[in-house]
Amino acid sequence: MIPNGIIFNAYPDSCGQNLSGLVDLLQIDEINGIFRYCYLLPSLFQSDMDRGFSVISYDLNAQMASREDLEALGELGLELKLDLVLNHLSVQSPQFQDLLEKGDESPYVDAFIDWNKFWDGFGEMSEKGYVIPDKRYLDKLFMRKPGLPILRIPFPDGSYRFYWNTFYQSVSIIPPEEDELIALEGVDKSNTSALLAVIRSAADTGTPISGTDFGTYSELRDEIVTFVERQHTEYQGQMDLNAQSDTVWRFYRDTFSKLAGYGTRIVRLDAFAYLHKEVDSSNFFNEPGTWEYLAKIREIADEHSIVLLPEIHSRHEENIHGKLAEAGYPIYDFFFPGLVIDAIESGSAERLITWISEIQSQGYTTVSMLGCHDGIPVLDMKGLLGNDRIEGLIDLITHRGGRVKALYGPDGKRIAYYQVNATFFSALGENEEKMLLARAIQLFMPSIPQVWYLDLFAGANDTQAADLGGHKEINRTNLSSEDVRNRMALPVVRKQLELLRFRAEFPAFGDGSSLVVNSGETGRLVMTWVKDNCSASLGVDLTSMNFRIEYSDESGQRELLLGVL
Repeated sequence: MIPNGIIFNAYPDSCGQNLSGLVDLLQIDEINGIFRYCYLLPSLFQSDMDRGFSVISYDLNAQMASREDLEALGELGLELKLDLVLNHLSVQSPQFQDLLEKGDESPYVDAFIDWNKFWDGFGEMSEKGYVIPDKRYLDKLFMRKPGLPILRIPFPDGSYRFYWNTFYQSVSIIPPEEDELIALEGVDKSNTSALLAVIRSAADTGTPISGTDFGTYSELRDEIVTFVERQHTEYQGQMDLNAQSDTVWRFYRDTFSKLAGYGTRIVRLDAFAYLHKEVDSSNFFNEPGTWEYLAKIREIADEHSIVLLPEIHSRHEENIHGKLAEAGYPIYDFFFPGLVIDAIESGSAERLITWISEIQSQGYTTVSMLGCHDGIPVLDMKGLLGNDRIEGLIDLITHRGGRVKALYGPDGKRIAYYQVNATFFSALGENEEKMLLARAIQLFMPSIPQVWYLDLFAGANDTQAADLGGHKEINRTNLSSEDVRNRMALPVVRKQLELLRFRAEFPAFGDGSSLVVNSGETGRLVMTWVKDNCSASLGVDLTSMNFRIEYSDESGQRELLLGVL
């Protein structure tokens, strides 16, 4: 299990231009010593999209970090938490590039999932060249984006193949030079300019060249489409790995060795629930296959004394979190962010207390957070909050500038909400008292606290970044070193740091401690930690947003009135 301590969470370039700048931040007197772990997101590695989660190689990204930076974190007493993106690798990875170069002669030919081979015999071939699974199979698929989870790739033998691509993809046309077009049969100086205009228009609008109207030059369409797709198109995507392949398991072993070499203590298993795929089953948390894969991964992790933290979003009522805990895994508390917002905004901690009681009675080891690199989970709360209450939270957060991320059916239609992308501070209406109260409750939860850098520094929604780069960018603003130092003068930041240091240093928390939770009249909550002769008690008034922390040790009883800025 994960030893007690607070986790600092950021991209390598979140605070300063690179990891060296982040190390400088973590050495500041007001911060040094608070955190036990540093969770660096995977732009630490060589990657090409989705802010690091489309990994090309688990070698360090030289623009972001060096081994000396990692060693400096260790000298500060910080242990590493890193990601293994279990389900996929980038199109630009050496493995997929070898497949594109050598085709069926590549040693990685079975490392990725050829969609048509997977579904051969279980659907009908479409006119576009890919299999559409029969409805009985298609209805069981869990979609993370509109349409089928495939990316069409040109192969060296002149064919096109479709590979399973659950998450993001990008196909970008790079317009050719005029002399390259002239070299094509049927193209000469009289039509070059017009054809280049067609290609550039497709590039600018993101229209696939195969779907472009060539107008009066339609007789040249096939040759130009082939030329552009094979020589002037950049393919990016997170290509699903075929975990039935021994090649993939050798890759996992090599990656764990690499992560261990960086000094990693905890590995977050990103997207692990999508790894096991089987016809006539869901492609999300497929049982028992997912458990078999997890057990194999844990055997590899154990060889390196690495703790696994599987990452999964699912409805509370499905109890996948309980199954993971029963199997001996720590779990992400994706229920807490929404529950604490609900408690603060409704003035009632009833649902939050229900969740705390479950953690305690079932003996879960949880990692809690307010914000993170993803959105605020809402799908997860089904079973803890009613639909009307969840919809109310979604409406509230979107009214405050958040963006809804959805799930989709096989027909591309939205079927469910998934999360709301927003900074936690903005989700609370950028109310400093609410932010401080949420942090206080988090630090008294029976969990290992994880702190997103923008929460700590009271970051607001970056709507411009979201407009340009997608919803998630709303909560990923990079701060310069000067930004950080200026924000450290804010009362809401200073008070959070006081709370964090109290949690990190006061002996009533952690291993061997016990927590008692009481709620009297509506709107009041008391959480008391006790260990040996030490106790710490948080008293919350949800109607006024004030709280008081009282604590005692061998030297007597004292109180911290931290609820007032």
